[in-house]
Amino acid sequence: MRTLLSIYVYLLFVSFCKAQTPPSNRYTISGYVREMGSHEALLGATVRVADKQLGTQSNTFGFYSITLPEADSVSLIFSLVGYQPQVRTVSLHEAQTFTVELMAGEQLREVVVSGEKQHERVSETAQMSQIELPIAQIKKVPALLGEKDVLKVLQLMPGVQKGSEGQSGLYVRGGGPDQNLIVLDDAVVYNASHLFGFFSVFNGDALKSVELTKGGFPARYGGRLSSVIDLTMKDGARDQLHGEVGVGIIAARATLEGPLLSPKNGKRAPASFIISARRTYLDALAAPLIKRQTNGESSAGYFFYDLNAKLNFDLGPRDKIYVSGYFGRDKFNSANNVEKTSIGLGWGNATATMRWNHQFSQKLFANTSLIFSDYGFHIDADQLVGDQSRFILNYSSGIRDYGFKHDLDYYPLPNHAMRFGLQVTDHQFTPSAIVLENQALASIKREVERIDVLEAGVYAEDTWQPGRHWRFNGGLRLSSFSTKNVRYIQPEPRLSTAYSFGANWAAKASYALMNQYVHLLSNTGVGLPTDLWVPTTDRVKPQQSQQWAVGLAKDVPKADLAITVEGYYKRMNNIINYKEGASFLLINDPGSAQQVRWEDNVTAGRGWSYGGEVLLQKKEGRFSGWVGYTLSWTQWQFADLNNGQPFFPRYDRRHDISVVGMYDFTPNLTVSATWVYGTGQALTIPNSRYRSFGLGNSFDYIRDSQGTITGLKPRPFENDLGVRDFGESKNTFRAEPYHRLDVSVQLRRRRRQHQSTWEFSAYNAYNRQNPFFYNIESVRAAPDKPSTSVLYKYSVFPVVPSINYTYKF
Repeated sequence: MRTLLSIYVYLLFVSFCKAQTPPSNRYTISGYVREMGSHEALLGATVRVADKQLGTQSNTFGFYSITLPEADSVSLIFSLVGYQPQVRTVSLHEAQTFTVELMAGEQLREVVVSGEKQHERVSETAQMSQIELPIAQIKKVPALLGEKDVLKVLQLMPGVQKGSEGQSGLYVRGGGPDQNLIVLDDAVVYNASHLFGFFSVFNGDALKSVELTKGGFPARYGGRLSSVIDLTMKDGARDQLHGEVGVGIIAARATLEGPLLSPKNGKRAPASFIISARRTYLDALAAPLIKRQTNGESSAGYFFYDLNAKLNFDLGPRDKIYVSGYFGRDKFNSANNVEKTSIGLGWGNATATMRWNHQFSQKLFANTSLIFSDYGFHIDADQLVGDQSRFILNYSSGIRDYGFKHDLDYYPLPNHAMRFGLQVTDHQFTPSAIVLENQALASIKREVERIDVLEAGVYAEDTWQPGRHWRFNGGLRLSSFSTKNVRYIQPEPRLSTAYSFGANWAAKASYALMNQYVHLLSNTGVGLPTDLWVPTTDRVKPQQSQQWAVGLAKDVPKADLAITVEGYYKRMNNIINYKEGASFLLINDPGSAQQVRWEDNVTAGRGWSYGGEVLLQKKEGRFSGWVGYTLSWTQWQFADLNNGQPFFPRYDRRHDISVVGMYDFTPNLTVSATWVYGTGQALTIPNSRYRSFGLGNSFDYIRDSQGTITGLKPRPFENDLGVRDFGESKNTFRAEPYHRLDVSVQLRRRRRQHQSTWEFSAYNAYNRQNPFFYNIESVRAAPDKPSTSVLYKYSVFPVVPSINYTYKF
């Protein structure tokens, strides 16, 4: 850690000195790009010199900086997808600072903008394998039960595989669900699912931007192997109070944003806020039905909620403070009064981030973050056994992070943009805690102590354009991970390059080495909350991947189309999985208090994935959408699984197709549709059955002379272990191909500052019976006939219609 800190201090000193000594006859133009009206900071806006291939982009907080030679007249074009471009002409004989406000495209009615769009094109950047999705476009995509879901829209992109039917889990270029770094305002979100994976925790009403990186990772990102999903919350409008209320089939939501202090003299307010909440009412709808069907003998309920909040303050022209947080919970409970049992299950995330922006100079911008993230779940069971014995189970697990992050953006020249920073995270793991109690026995506790580890990283990267044709993004990240028994320090080189040729063509290539120090143990692969986060130890090494990618990018400015074709190859080492039949939730002989280490239940192996992806995307216009296709192969190999032979993991898909289209017939009528197709999952299906017998254990009570129970004594007996299934190899069975069509219609009504929207949608419109799981069942043709085994397919969702209403002011 001391070594990383020394390297970072040196980089800080060098950049600060350079920022104070600009080259002669060059002047810097800097400032912020914001949305007209709300004054929301716009990230990723392009600042381009007219008629030249020189430019830069605004960072996460809307800040931009560009240094140019002295000139009597320089025209700068400010643009961003979904906004009307703006041109500023300045006389460049001294350094200048100004803020530019762009008008949102949806505010334009009768205005016609001629000429080519000037926002950044995929052929003009070194970055590859990166996708940005406008929030306005996400809200038009049809969704299950009308609940707009960021992660499910990302599933429609090439290189991203979905899990089971309706699940929001992501499997990117052969990686598992734990290999995705999901970041909300710099805070890591460890479990991004509601309702056992059918919905994600991200409320689109509170988000400003969504960016997916699946390869060619910039050096500022680390800690995961497969992808980075960077989400940024809205800052909150500064002009006046705005709100949005929505009601759907299963949930309601509300958002309120506005200035904290009244703006004066037409200027924007010095502070603003946003708060957005969502809650389901499944519990309120289901509870009366369950009680009526069971005559009041049983009750059950489930609900989830989200709460996003953010405050931001301007402390002057050079300093800004942002405070944001997310809180979400899922809760399920069930009780049976006759059997005297109750079960409770709950899980949730909490994040908090405080960020301080400071502008050292027109070329040097800094952001310092204090970060908190907490994820935990628990299971409670209470059952009366017999007349006196009582069984109580409490099972919990979680991970809590305290982090510090400091990033610097330095813009020395128009063809150089440098970034470097330092991040330190204190992880606190609680892999498992089990408490078993019985009134007839003394209390037995079996606990795993909290594990404290320290993860850190220092990075430097440079985006460089040495000439008209070449562009590079190179960097190095040095990561560190420390526990009480072991310490790892590993370099992670990164490089992306692009060569422009012809009319808006570019050839690209990238390489990235990534290390991952936290792991997710899962038996199901469907993202249940019982999946456990565990750290790297002296026995379990960090996961590591190397990814190579090459591709072509083509822009068609007149049609506002972007086409990318990419091929990739990725190798993964030290990935972990449960051993056959192992589980971390072990409730064995209650007379044994032996602690079970999770390292004993896992096996390490390797994996590789390769394939090709094609994306044709149109982000703007009356008709927008994309077509994506993926051809890929993924294999894993573990010494303790499948007899040491390679096998296809369940989310290996040979072919994956997504077609998404949205058409605005009028400003008040939008029709959209989504069609997806995917090769079936790889599953293990047994091909034979047998009945087995063996010696088991039951228990006799040990009593003292007064008859008081003091312990347990094993009593062996021969028991029928039942029917067991047997298969040849792992995941050799392919489920049926998956495909479905979703459609929706949005009808809007506008009245000055008010807008109401009715949305009618249908999920799985042609009622495709897609497989959710398979099961082998014994069937008898007649009572006197022997049973035969039949493989049954079970589906979850038929055609699912929904209706939603939204009111904005």
